[in-house]
Amino acid sequence: MTQLFTLFGYLILGAAAGTMAGLFGVGGGLIIVPALVFAFGLQGIDPIVTMHLAIGTSLATIVVTGASSSWAHYQRGSIQRDAFFFLLPGLVVGAIAGVFVAGALSGGLLGTLFGLFVILVGIRMALGIGPKPGRAAPGRVGMGVAGGVIGSISALFGIGGGTLCVPWMSRCGARMTEAVGTSAACGLPIALFGAITFILMGWGNPLLPAGATGFVMWPAFLGIVLASVPFARFGARLAHVLSARVLRLAFAALLLIVGLRFLL
Repeated sequence: MTQLFTLFGYLILGAAAGTMAGLFGVGGGLIIVPALVFAFGLQGIDPIVTMHLAIGTSLATIVVTGASSSWAHYQRGSIQRDAFFFLLPGLVVGAIAGVFVAGALSGGLLGTLFGLFVILVGIRMALGIGPKPGRAAPGRVGMGVAGGVIGSISALFGIGGGTLCVPWMSRCGARMTEAVGTSAACGLPIALFGAITFILMGWGNPLLPAGATGFVMWPAFLGIVLASVPFARFGARLAHVLSARVLRLAFAALLLIVGLRFLL
């Protein structure tokens, strides 16, 4: 009964994360990570591993949701293939490096950095600061370096990469539909290699609870994946009904509250 209740809680979390991701147009990681930290705390999981477990689990869920999103954008022809393949080596190396950085940090410090990152995103949304269009992408080396930065920061905080990749692609001259589509494709290798590295890094950790393989909690993964995909569509429909400005400010306020909670 306890396991069933826990899975039900994860389904609710997935539904909330999916709805807000579709409603506010951001990757689910910004919502899933703090929600998992809260849920794991209620379950009495050791705080030493809570933050790493939340980030690893978030990346694992993004593998599934990112694959679905990438396929949809691929069918619509909104992925810049050349840009994606130029970014890909950096994304993979950066994702792995980001996990190693996370592993070297304590849970408390990692939570503080996550809080600062969320606050910066919230401020950007509150001020309505969007990506500035550019003219042309840099060469293969420049794109590879950019991929490394995007991959490392995204894996470090358990997000899909859209927060960083969309502005970068826009600066490289991509139309917004192409920036979003290419960003969705970039999120898949970040999440895949990041999740695998988190599993290997946490393998055999005695502080991890039952149901976890390394730093990925499978019951949470299952519940979030099952509920987040259909509810993301619901959130997207709801976004067309509500005021865009109100939505942006509401989500910015939510991010600021979440970020301050991590800092305090």
